[in-house]
Amino acid sequence: MSNLDARPDETLCHPALVRGPVNRLLDAREVPLGGLRAMHVRRTLPTRDLPLVGAWCFLDTFGPEHVDMRVLPHPHIGLQTVTWPLAGEIHHRDSVGSDVVVRPGQLHLMTAGHGVSHSEISLGAGRLLHGVQLWVALPAGEADRSPSFSQHLDLPVVTGDGLAATVLVGQLGGRASPAVVHTPLVGADIAVDAGTTTTLPLDPLFEHAVLTLEGAVTVDGTELAPGPLLYLGAGRDHLAMASAGGGRVLLIGGEPFTDDLIMWWNFVGRSHDEIVQARRDWEDDGPARYGRVTGHGDERIPAPALPNLRLTPRRRRDESGGAAGRSGPPT
Repeated sequence: MSNLDARPDETLCHPALVRGPVNRLLDAREVPLGGLRAMHVRRTLPTRDLPLVGAWCFLDTFGPEHVDMRVLPHPHIGLQTVTWPLAGEIHHRDSVGSDVVVRPGQLHLMTAGHGVSHSEISLGAGRLLHGVQLWVALPAGEADRSPSFSQHLDLPVVTGDGLAATVLVGQLGGRASPAVVHTPLVGADIAVDAGTTTTLPLDPLFEHAVLTLEGAVTVDGTELAPGPLLYLGAGRDHLAMASAGGGRVLLIGGEPFTDDLIMWWNFVGRSHDEIVQARRDWEDDGPARYGRVTGHGDERIPAPALPNLRLTPRRRRDESGGAAGRSGPPT
């Protein structure tokens, strides 16, 4: 999925480094994917207060809605896209030669690295669409890697105490996803049975956040309906969850990501010049760097104009106001 904002703001990824548990509710903002008649998504990452949860740097929810998705070829650098549909089918094509249908229950992971382009078109006019797409920022040692795509049709499920957690990324409850990521992360789709009151084990080294996908679930004492993101901070080894009528939530988390980052449009980089060059490469000769997506001819999404300022990354800061120590790429 693309960030199709005509005037995208740069996001300087230097949030307060929260070292203990918090309970912070962040409202979603509605963003159109295209022109006046485009479908809309609810975006909960990034925000000015919270650009990242671990290395998760972008979170869009679409639907449930009878609508058409038509996202023409567009570029990415420095990130991975994680697509998890709940209803409907989406035709994904990319410049590494992938041509697949994205279906519910299947995880799709595209690694942009140095540069990739792709398109997403829903199948069947006006059919029900519902799902999430996320981006993961690549650490410095992996940001320039070759692009790739993987499709995962069989994901582990952790069950017990009224929960069924499908592990999308990373590990949860002793089960590991086959999806390859490059920083310590977790992502899980958790179904909560009606009448459930239970706890979910967490990695206390991770920061976490929860988004309700369906129904209503009480998380850490906060009742969550679909829409806002509940940021939980770090330092938790478990999470209290309950639901009277049943629900479904997305859990994301990871070790706090301390690389200097700039997010602008569909690019995740580390300097103004890197972002400028990525835009120039797409506008001047897209296929040379980003490859070509078959089936679209010359159709593509043009890059918006850069803001009239120099984009400057800043270091993530701890909650006391001091600079947090930089971490290198994980081994």
